[in-house]
Amino acid sequence: MTRCDWADSSPAMQHYHDTEWGQPVHNQQQLFELLCLETYQAGLSWQTVLNKRAAFNEDFYNYDIERVAAMTAADVDRLLTDARIIRHRQKLMATINNAQIIRDWPLKQSYSAWLWQFVNDQPIRQAWTTSRDLPPTTTLAIEISKAMKKLGFKFVGPTTIYAYLQGAGLVNDHLASCDWAPEHRKTSY
Repeated sequence: MTRCDWADSSPAMQHYHDTEWGQPVHNQQQLFELLCLETYQAGLSWQTVLNKRAAFNEDFYNYDIERVAAMTAADVDRLLTDARIIRHRQKLMATINNAQIIRDWPLKQSYSAWLWQFVNDQPIRQAWTTSRDLPPTTTLAIEISKAMKKLGFKFVGPTTIYAYLQGAGLVNDHLASCDWAPEHRKTSY
């Protein structure tokens, strides 16, 4: 099988690429988890985040939005002692903050519907030749980042949001040669 060139660095990266990355996600809890994982990645490698994902899921109640939104500063202090996760106070606080925003969503449509309306409910396909061709961000990511910051989200800069859009399948950036690219799959979105 031919994968995106970044995916062959480890079995965990291959599995993530083959089963999750670029697959359209509409479930609010899954979208929240992916947003959190992308915020943890800031300044780190995706491999590091994947290695700690199970522990993050345990510590954040499988990203149950209600439960995470109810967490306190004392919970963050406890999490800062857990060597299995990325111990960064601001990122952990952002997880709670962002859960509270989604829990208390101020708009008529759901968070998921709000996010997907930026792409007219259809993944955007961009057929890059190599990973080096991928930009660090796009005008779409900048627009969504600004909208999220206006709503009070934390750790949602344009680069983080672009990676989030890729991971959650709003943007399909599988390389043109990748067997997981839509033009190579037997079924499409």
